[in-house]
Amino acid sequence: MKTLWGLFLIFARIGAFTFGGGYAMLPMLQREVVESRKWATEDEVLDYFAIGQCTPGIIFVNTATFIGYKQKGVLGAIFATAGSIFPSLVIIVVIVAVLTNFAELAVVQYAFGGIRVVVGVLILNAILGMWKKSIVDKFGVCLALVSFLLSAVFDVSPILLVVGAGVLGVAVQTFRASKTKGGVKQ
Repeated sequence: MKTLWGLFLIFARIGAFTFGGGYAMLPMLQREVVESRKWATEDEVLDYFAIGQCTPGIIFVNTATFIGYKQKGVLGAIFATAGSIFPSLVIIVVIVAVLTNFAELAVVQYAFGGIRVVVGVLILNAILGMWKKSIVDKFGVCLALVSFLLSAVFDVSPILLVVGAGVLGVAVQTFRASKTKGGVKQ
């Protein structure tokens, strides 16, 4: 039971003290889950984020569910998921109750403008961290650039990009493995 409450509390704390969505939460998730508690490796968290990106729902909640399941099965998944959504639920209820009366104030608008800037920086920091771990060769660089262009310039669906990258990754790795088995080095 201690581990279950631990899962709830850690994910509630991450959810309460990070803003900007899943990618902005990555640094704190890394620190709490990988470094402090050793509930998952860095590669596992990146895999959970990747799966969370292509499954329905919020990336952070999906990641919490995966980590909770890894630790304590279905109950762990439930406690981690509940912890991850609890702060948002409380914060949204408070914001709706208070903000509707103050949304037009200049100070509130300026505060949100500043928060958006910092969230952008946190997301950029998470992207750079993922870039260093995920893009390790020329194939990765090419895939990242092509995916960016297809997404930003041609507005290709993220689902198609993720599925296509997965299929292409399998094809390239299979090709590389067959070349190595045939006595030819990469």
